[in-house]
Amino acid sequence: MMISGREFDTILDIGTRRAEDRKRQAMALGGTSALCPPTMRFGEPGAFDVPIVADPAAFCRANFASACGNTDSGQDVKFAKGTTTLAFKFNEGIIVSVDSRSTMGAYIASGTVKKVIEINPFLLGTMAGGAADCSFWERNLGMQCRMYELRNRKRISVAAASKLLANTVNAYRGYGLSMGTMITGWDETGPQLYYVDSEGTRLKGNIFSCGSGSTFAYGVLDSYYRPDLSVEEAIDLGKRAVYHAAHRDAMSGGINNLYHVTQKGWTKIHSIDVNDMHYEFLEEDKNAMSS
Repeated sequence: MMISGREFDTILDIGTRRAEDRKRQAMALGGTSALCPPTMRFGEPGAFDVPIVADPAAFCRANFASACGNTDSGQDVKFAKGTTTLAFKFNEGIIVSVDSRSTMGAYIASGTVKKVIEINPFLLGTMAGGAADCSFWERNLGMQCRMYELRNRKRISVAAASKLLANTVNAYRGYGLSMGTMITGWDETGPQLYYVDSEGTRLKGNIFSCGSGSTFAYGVLDSYYRPDLSVEEAIDLGKRAVYHAAHRDAMSGGINNLYHVTQKGWTKIHSIDVNDMHYEFLEEDKNAMSS
């Protein structure tokens, strides 16, 4: 298939100020449907649908907004979500540890969800909130990072990658996105860890945990985290934090996927069923009590 010069220029403009100006001009002339290419229509593959109403943002807030407590009691669609994801920096790099359970209220939809998005060999992203939102926009981030590499002939920094994601989700603020993600990796400045959510919040830190099981994970992390942990101790801490969260939080569970990020890139350490971890730690407790 041949690509015209104009189409090629459009591809290279993705993520630039020129592309954003073009979007605003299209919106002013034809509304949200003008964002779709001429060969695409609402509902077709490749089109990004929004409600065909006067104010899509207000419509989404009234019917699909993600909220806690009683604030979503009158909505047509209630988001019932749960997960446990965590990441922390230490002297030997970064540990990223997640569960794999996907829930729809009390119903377990899947036990094998991959909640770590491998953006590139040096960048990882985690998923918490809406699986579709996190997966789509973090894959979109991967595309933006690759375009940056092609334009500048060097890897994008973790700070810049997290800023790209924050800018993207901030543009859709109020449209019903539900995301609590961590962007982490190793760049020229060393190991970096950022938290980004669907409200456009972007925070830099050493320890983050997202999801319904995060309070339990934070309890373990706050008790045993040290910057001078060895690699083995850090892996064990990430493993135990997810186990205890899965044990106490009904919406978390399945498989513990754990990654270690170093100067040479990320490495997947293990995928262990939390049920197996339960009996492993139970045996350790019995041996400790008997000794």
